[in-house]
Amino acid sequence: MQPIAPSSLPAWARSPARRLIAVLPVLPVLALSACGGGRDPDSLTQPRNHLLGVDRGATGGDDELKGGVNAYLWRGAIDTLSFMPFASADANGGVILTDWYQPPSSSGERFKIAAYILDRRLRSDALRVSVFRQEKQGSEWVDTPVATNTTSDITTRILARARQLRADNGNRN
Repeated sequence: MQPIAPSSLPAWARSPARRLIAVLPVLPVLALSACGGGRDPDSLTQPRNHLLGVDRGATGGDDELKGGVNAYLWRGAIDTLSFMPFASADANGGVILTDWYQPPSSSGERFKIAAYILDRRLRSDALRVSVFRQEKQGSEWVDTPVATNTTSDITTRILARARQLRADNGNRN
């Protein structure tokens, strides 16, 4: 490619300052279009659930995320487990993994929780919770069994919070 001679450019393009001024109005449009990524164009017209902070699914109900999990269960799990540090949370896949949490009252044990939202419906079988516990023995953390009611108590709290969110949002599905 041969360079373009400055004399062949229009008058506005000969000055670097004028070129910058000519390009400035286009930059925000380019920046915003780059943010669109691989979004589904239909998702831009979907209503937004302002209480849950998630988009409603394109295929239907008020309590679905686009990825196919129940938004109330998702938000209920986030709210219930918020006292623990999150290692990861995938709203599309419906998976929440916490990092190890050591209760302030106990220096010799720690807990980790995995919560899975399995369905679009707000049902108890759409939620699976796994709780892991370790005790410190010497300088090592050793896996130990969790009390029998711990997992069911956390599951019950998540379900109760999800139902409360649905009721607060005015949906009686």
